Amino acid sequence: MESKGPSVYSPMGPSADLSRSLDDDSMVDGPLISADALQSAIRREFKTVPTSTHAALLSVLHVVYVVLSLCVGVLCVLKFGKEEICARILGQVQGDATILFGKVGLWLLVLLFTAYTEHHHSRARSRGYLDFYRRMQRVRHLPFYMHSTGSVLLLLVVAVPLACPVKTSMILSILVLELLVGLPCLVHYTVKVMKFNREQAAPDVSQEEYLHNFSVTNHPTETGFREGSTLEEVVEKQADLIEYLKQHNTLLSKRLLNLTAQH
Repeated sequence: MESKGPSVYSPMGPSADLSRSLDDDSMVDGPLISADALQSAIRREFKTVPTSTHAALLSVLHVVYVVLSLCVGVLCVLKFGKEEICARILGQVQGDATILFGKVGLWLLVLLFTAYTEHHHSRARSRGYLDFYRRMQRVRHLPFYMHSTGSVLLLLVVAVPLACPVKTSMILSILVLELLVGLPCLVHYTVKVMKFNREQAAPDVSQEEYLHNFSVTNHPTETGFREGSTLEEVVEKQADLIEYLKQHNTLLSKRLLNLTAQH
C-alpha cells in the first residue's frame, strides 16, 4: 500500500511543477521595460495648453482699445480742439458710436477666446489634469463675465437720456474699470498656464499614486471622500478619473506594445 502511493501521485507532481515553471519562464523571458523608458515616453506625450499666447495678445488688445477709446472720447466727443482731426479720421461716424463698435468687437474676441480656452482645457482634463482644469475654470471665465457685465452697463448708459459730456464720461469710466479688473485676470491666467506648460507634470492619478507610495503619513488623496468635500465634488472627480483611466489604459497598452517591439 505504501509503495503504490508514490507511484500514483509522483507523475502529477513533476508535471504540475513543470507546467508552472514553464509559465513562470515565459513571463520572465519577455523583454523587460525599464522605468526610465516609460517615464521618457510619458514625458514625450505631454501636450501643452496653447492659450497663454492668446491671453497675452488679448491683454494687449484690451489696453490698446481702452487707450484709443480715451483719446476718441476726450478729443472727438468732448472736443478739446481736435475736431478737424477727428472728422478726417472718423468721417461721418460719431465718437460714441466708434467706442461702442470697438466694444462689440472686443466682446466678440473675448467670446472666441473663452471658447478656445474651454476646448483646450477640456482636452487637458481628458488627459488627466483634473486639478488644473478646476483651478483655472473660474479664472478663464472671469474676463467674459466681466466684459458682458460692462456691455450691459454701457447699454444702460446709452439708453438713459443724459447730457453728452456726462454720458461720455460714464462710458469711459466703465471701460477703465473693465481694464482694471480684466487685465489682472488675463495676466494671472497667462502666468498659470505658462507655469503648467513649463513643469510638464504627470497626470493627477500618477502624482497621487506617487504620494500614496512614498508618503509617511499616508494622508487620503483627492480621489477619496474627505471632510469638507461635498458628495457632488467626489462623484464628479471619480467620474473624471474613470473616464481618464479608460483612455489611459488604451494608450498605455499601445505604448507597451511599441516599447516591447523596440526592445
